[in-house]
Amino acid sequence: MSPPIQTLQRIASLTPLARVLAQIEASVAPVAAQNIKPDDAMIGATLAADVIAPADFPQHPTALHDGWAVASEQTSDASSYAPAILNKPPLWINAGEPMPAGCDAILPVDALSITNGCAEILAGVAPGEGMIPARADAAKGVILRKTGTKMRAVDVAVFRALAVETISIRLPRLKILSVTRDKIEPDTNASMIATAIRAMGAAPEILHGVTLDTVLAKIDCDFMIAIGGTGTGKNDSSVKTLARLGAVDIHGFGIAPGETAALGSVSGHPVLLLPGRPDAALAAFLLAGSKLLSQLSGLQEIDHGPPVTPATKITSTIGLAEVVFVRRTADGAEPLGTSSFPLQALAQADGWVLVPAQSEGLAAGSVVEMRSLP
Repeated sequence: MSPPIQTLQRIASLTPLARVLAQIEASVAPVAAQNIKPDDAMIGATLAADVIAPADFPQHPTALHDGWAVASEQTSDASSYAPAILNKPPLWINAGEPMPAGCDAILPVDALSITNGCAEILAGVAPGEGMIPARADAAKGVILRKTGTKMRAVDVAVFRALAVETISIRLPRLKILSVTRDKIEPDTNASMIATAIRAMGAAPEILHGVTLDTVLAKIDCDFMIAIGGTGTGKNDSSVKTLARLGAVDIHGFGIAPGETAALGSVSGHPVLLLPGRPDAALAAFLLAGSKLLSQLSGLQEIDHGPPVTPATKITSTIGLAEVVFVRRTADGAEPLGTSSFPLQALAQADGWVLVPAQSEGLAAGSVVEMRSLP
């Protein structure tokens, strides 16, 4: 027996994407910072404080490469035809070693010949050639990486090389629960969203064997995502569950796909409800979930995608911000559909573009930003 119409979840109206994002910005604060050692596992996390060089590096001039440590004035005008003669061979130095006193350059290996205890310099070197001045890599107190930027692999290497012992990061804790009852394997969407979250520098956990009621009744993470049950079907109840255990701020986003998404909170913890279909879940996460993550992590930098030109016109409905999945071709970015996308289209996509709500579409040959997929 079907439930009465009045008991079904209903979307009163679609909230424009700009208002959804404004609601997130106004209601979601960054999570507490934690101090850790620079580690590869933290790549992607957002820095909660500037990273400062703890000391001059190097503290003394050092050799840039292996060779002979010399005073550059001793090599003036030297050549293979008219070598400069030294009564005592210069000191050999390895890359990274401190420069000996009185030396200001490194002579390459093949630019010196030793005969009968005398050194013949076969080429001249300029002051500072082949060496690294003191403080060239970093001066004490210099900002190496700013607050609100993401940790990269190169940052970890630099911090370790400069003996940075601790850094301050924000690493939101997220939990993902799939409540979908359709033919899509529940963990399919959850795994996809979890992969996207890891790429954004957060720590997701996929929940199994629990209900949305149980999770929301005792929420123990910074951000909760539930997938499925956001529509008006007789088995859809995620939005009502959130309303009963917390608060629903918005049900119905002015986006396509993903119109049935909802946003709310439980005990001050943001909750994002995503539709069950993969294309709709992904689109809603890319637009709203990424904004939530940026707020929670304190991310201040904007990651821009490469410019592309649509191979054909992309039509759109005014009033809806549309995510359009595209693939690269010789003629440009080919749209793989609009409003909804079959699974094969997601597999073929190289990225996605956003058609603003106030636009009727994107003309072929226009320039638009293509963003990456998880």
